[in-house]
Amino acid sequence: MARLGTFGAVCAGLAVLSGCQKPTPLVTVTSGRDSVHAETDCYDDGRQLPTSALERCLRGRHKTLGVDPDAIVRFGVDPVVADRGWAILLNGRPLSDVSHKTYRTIPASVFFDRQYGATGPASTASVLEGSGRKFTGLWSFTFTRKS
Repeated sequence: MARLGTFGAVCAGLAVLSGCQKPTPLVTVTSGRDSVHAETDCYDDGRQLPTSALERCLRGRHKTLGVDPDAIVRFGVDPVVADRGWAILLNGRPLSDVSHKTYRTIPASVFFDRQYGATGPASTASVLEGSGRKFTGLWSFTFTRKS
């Protein structure tokens, strides 16, 4: 009976340990009084991700934020993301240069402007971690036009 109790305690301990994963860095997007933040499935603790994984994540479900086209959109990233460098994509296309800051602002009108690749009342804005040809994370958000 003592063995069964010990076995159960060991199994419970292993279950708790296996559930303890280091969370992915957060990215927060704010416009006006509204904000959303997200972790991502497209992250492997700083290791390079294959292009196929990044493409799959671009097509996935994203948190949504209603944005007034006359407002400013603020992107905030964890310091670990800033250290590796990050850029903003609009509908999968580069919108900004690589930055090593934890914060950037973009006029919201850009996300609805055809000149920047917008195609309608909603756009996907992504934070791509990495630079050159080594990309290590992707966080995406859907922006919808808010009146």
